[in-house]
Amino acid sequence: MTSPGSDFLQLDIADAPPGGRAAWLAERLRLAIADGRLPVGGRLPASRVLAADLRVSRGVVTEAYQRLAEDGHVAGRGRAGTIVVSAPVAAVPSAPPPEPPAPFPVTPGVDVFDTLRAARARIDLSSGVPDLAAFPRSAWLRAERAVLGRLVPADFGYGDPRGTPVLRAAVATWLARNRGIRVDPREVVIVAGVSQSLGLLAQVLRDNGITTVAVEDPCSLGVRQHLRNWRLDTPPVRVDDAGLCVDELSAAGHPAVLLTPAHQFPTGVVLDGVRRRALRGWAEAGGLIIEDDYDAEHRYGRPPVPALRATLAEHVCYAGSVSKLLAPALRIGWLLVPARYREAVTAAKRDADLGNAALPQLVLAELMSSGAFERQLRLLRRRHVRRRDAMIAAIERHLPGAVVHGAAAGLHLMVTFAGSFSDVDLAAAAFARGVKVQPLSWHSQREGPPGLVLGYAASAVGDIEEGIAAVGAALRAL
Repeated sequence: MTSPGSDFLQLDIADAPPGGRAAWLAERLRLAIADGRLPVGGRLPASRVLAADLRVSRGVVTEAYQRLAEDGHVAGRGRAGTIVVSAPVAAVPSAPPPEPPAPFPVTPGVDVFDTLRAARARIDLSSGVPDLAAFPRSAWLRAERAVLGRLVPADFGYGDPRGTPVLRAAVATWLARNRGIRVDPREVVIVAGVSQSLGLLAQVLRDNGITTVAVEDPCSLGVRQHLRNWRLDTPPVRVDDAGLCVDELSAAGHPAVLLTPAHQFPTGVVLDGVRRRALRGWAEAGGLIIEDDYDAEHRYGRPPVPALRATLAEHVCYAGSVSKLLAPALRIGWLLVPARYREAVTAAKRDADLGNAALPQLVLAELMSSGAFERQLRLLRRRHVRRRDAMIAAIERHLPGAVVHGAAAGLHLMVTFAGSFSDVDLAAAAFARGVKVQPLSWHSQREGPPGLVLGYAASAVGDIEEGIAAVGAALRAL
């Protein structure tokens, strides 16, 4: 036979001594108040309810509550019940010694970006970080209320692993208006960001005999690590002022290539018309392009550059997301693939997670269809221009001789320096002064000039000035 007990605080009346049940119960409640299980403002169960759960007389519980009231721990509030009003004063434990600051990750391992994000710094000029303070909270809440007001019970069930129809339609409209891509909403697969797009593609490509995806050099270290994690080789192909060197790609005989053609990461170069035509010929001869359109909407003072997918639909796997437009925390992106891969990608997505969470998709679709999404982009462009200009001016003042690259678009600048010093040493020295930056060499597979990748979207103008000044001081001290 089980002991009479209660789910509330896991109380078991069999533990109480004979004749001392009220005192035992009062002590257990005092301990729960002391350790925070019963916080100030919390309500105790009604005496008759707790008595029934414990299988004791109501008088036992009433007496225990009375003892707590006399101690000043609880108070009766009529219909509101018995409320915890104070906790006993306890000795404040001595604070543990602060952890020493994490060192700058000189050798970039697989967890380098986790380490860098967790490292404390006064000013963060990391690339790839959007203006999180600008997240449109009010617009999101309005959209959420509108969505919840329309939902029927069936909408809370499992859905299409490719995503909700309403978001896929909204994404198709967005891509047509902003990236020149005409696509049927049924061809859109909603994913958990570009990283999941790459993971799904890696599985499908390996199943189709493709184990090598060439990458730009330099290119994102994180993307390269992600592809390698999925057991794909990532040989480098040089990038110059016109973008990817397609002749080098063709000569190497690689079956697939990953590109950032609208705003190459990290150089900021745009793939020019001559290279686009050469790339088209390479793709039509059997090559596959993976287009990472990671921040193409963020452009300043230049006309939009069409996506490769717009003219090469059956040769391009296209990946985009809201990470740089709203917030990475949403984990919402989209993937378009040639018809021959569509069924396999859908199956891989189904096997991965049965599809993204539906409610955030519906809210995002509401933002897109209401015009709030485009208003947010216009707001961000104005803020980013001010911060970009402040960073360029600070570089001119504090890093004389540095060459700035990629100022026409995006959320970051790349700077290169003359000389042969280690840019990792420079980044580590800046970090010691409280400023986080990324060395260019992290993103390169071949030798190149020392440099830094500097994000400006998430920092106030004053912080940008102070951060670049600290980098300048670190450079002079090398």
